[in-house]
Amino acid sequence: MSEDRKIAVVIPAYRVINHVADVIRGVPAWIGRIYVVDDACPDASGAAAKATGDPRVTVLHRQRNGGVGAAVKTGYRQALADGFDVVVKMDGDDQMDPAYLQALLKPILSGRADYAKGNRFRDLRALRQMPRVRLLGNSVLTFLVKAASGYWQMMDPTNGYTAINREALERLELDRVSDGYFFESDMLIRLNIAGAVMEDVAIPARYGDEQSSLNIPSVMPVFVYRLIRGMGKRILFKYFLYDFSLGSFYLTAGTLLTAFGLVFGGVKWWQAAQSGVTATLGTIMIATLAILLGVQFLVQAINFDIQTAPRRRHDGD
Repeated sequence: MSEDRKIAVVIPAYRVINHVADVIRGVPAWIGRIYVVDDACPDASGAAAKATGDPRVTVLHRQRNGGVGAAVKTGYRQALADGFDVVVKMDGDDQMDPAYLQALLKPILSGRADYAKGNRFRDLRALRQMPRVRLLGNSVLTFLVKAASGYWQMMDPTNGYTAINREALERLELDRVSDGYFFESDMLIRLNIAGAVMEDVAIPARYGDEQSSLNIPSVMPVFVYRLIRGMGKRILFKYFLYDFSLGSFYLTAGTLLTAFGLVFGGVKWWQAAQSGVTATLGTIMIATLAILLGVQFLVQAINFDIQTAPRRRHDGD
């Protein structure tokens, strides 16, 4: 399976003492190393992992709880230091079926992708099993993450069942990747900036008696803010710092024309309302035409962004 590629699994562990041993026992024998990152867990999940006796298990202890992203990055750094070529991230709550590891790794080992991610939305049976709160949260965030990351072909963006190759990991500035629940989305944004190819893999999730500590209403405003900031960062790097393309022109023209139309039209409407004198047809047409042209340019910018998502180049492309 490994095709001489050294493969490791990283398991962030926080309050998963009842599940982490089952996760470890399910990891196939051809996985070379299992890094369990005890994120200052008060239940000593790391000790439970060590107690399995699996010689592949290396427990990494964090002195302070930093969130799922901080724990995964700790595992990533150790895997890079130990010379592993591909690193899989699995949660410690036993929701990620190890039977799908081969499917998850196939895009990377075949050279089609640098980063592979599970997608629970392709399986209707899995969708029926998914808690409604998570299903709703994923549905609301999906379009926003598509726009922010530039991976428009992707679904289920917050899915944490992932695999990444060494080359992509080395291109990332791990210190700058979010430590908390925004980790998966921030990874996608930064991977696009780095030009990494991403591929979705249909993998149903498993749900049992585990309890999520994610409070959707409380984190949603933070998610939206960070997605908007991440999208701005990606646009700045991809369309203005690294290159200036037709997409850059579409974005610039669309933004300026739309802003001009809205501001000009708003001012003229306010002046007409205050004076009681109806704006002239020419004034109305200027504002309307600017908005229509601006929106059209922005639609073209989105289409350009979709067409230029990172992908492998083949002979003849």
